[in-house]
Amino acid sequence: MFKLSEIKELIKLVDQTSVHELEIENEGTRLLIRKPGKTEVVNVQAAPITHTYSHAPQFSQPVQPAAQAFAQPQAAQEAAPSVPPAENLHQIVSPMVGTFYSSPSPEASAFVKVGDRINEKSVVCILEAMKLMNELEAEVRGEIVEILVSNGQLVEYGQPLFLVKPE
Repeated sequence: MFKLSEIKELIKLVDQTSVHELEIENEGTRLLIRKPGKTEVVNVQAAPITHTYSHAPQFSQPVQPAAQAFAQPQAAQEAAPSVPPAENLHQIVSPMVGTFYSSPSPEASAFVKVGDRINEKSVVCILEAMKLMNELEAEVRGEIVEILVSNGQLVEYGQPLFLVKPE
């Protein structure tokens, strides 16, 4: 049987590489992760294994990756509604799949908070991916208007993290 943490790491790995499909068998359990655009867990089943062929499902709306669905309790998902950006606001987006950290350590204060002025080189957060801590710079000069994610939240590639009123 696969542990949830192992499945999460495999999903991250597939999402960050050019691998489009990963199939693993372990002790009679098969895990198949397929990436038709966004990573999703397609099939997890116990033995016996039969070979079948089916077309990849087509979805009219994006499917939430399993790692994100398991990582966030329902209350946390409801507490962070997506806010449509105003025309004059710049979005700082996640350049990768990872875990969002607002400060360099649990006891340290946040890199930025609402109302802070930033410049292009200001570090706004840390994104952890595959045990590597990556500092994210603002790349824009302005004022933080809104922080769209919470500390410790799993974020997707291209997901808006901050709204900035540019100068």
